Amino acid sequence: MAPIHEQLASGRWQRLSLMEQLANVGSEVGRAARWYGKDQQRCEQPFIRALELLDLTIADDRWKGRRKELTRARELLCDAMQGGTEYGSDLDTLDRYFLHFAVAARAGH
Repeated sequence: MAPIHEQLASGRWQRLSLMEQLANVGSEVGRAARWYGKDQQRCEQPFIRALELLDLTIADDRWKGRRKELTRARELLCDAMQGGTEYGSDLDTLDRYFLHFAVAARAGH
């Protein structure tokens, strides 16, 4: 399957800081959270984009020491989309988690 974020997958993603990468993931998580339980397609599309961005972040060699945390975030995101049955996670909580990265990215950290 071709990447949804083709420009980012082709190398632009690796020029972003970790904060910027996770802020972008968070914007997709926020979109999914807004539509969760209301419109499955509008929820699923940003969820898929968030997974793709997280996968690009996990594959970024600069963060190899953070892969455990990154893969856990991916696991929690998948759990939230499945109703939180495994870990009790939900999209609203993950949206708040990722919001901190957006704030830090804007502040230039």
